[in-house]
Amino acid sequence: MASVVDWALLDHAAREPVRVGDMVSTDAGGMPIYRVVAFADGRALLEGERHAPARHMPLAAFRWRGALHA
Repeated sequence: MASVVDWALLDHAAREPVRVGDMVSTDAGGMPIYRVVAFADGRALLEGERHAPARHMPLAAFRWRGALHA
């Protein structure tokens, strides 16, 4: 069974605009797509799809939030 990603506009004013495990992107379903693995100092620690080292980035750089659903 394939997983489906539900994309929604990222609400930066929300108390928790994203959670650990969510995916973020500048374009809905576009590239690059990152997975949120942690938060620190007001930034998200993100992993890319190509197994590059995780890096901290501001959530303001992203417009879309995605969550996997089986």
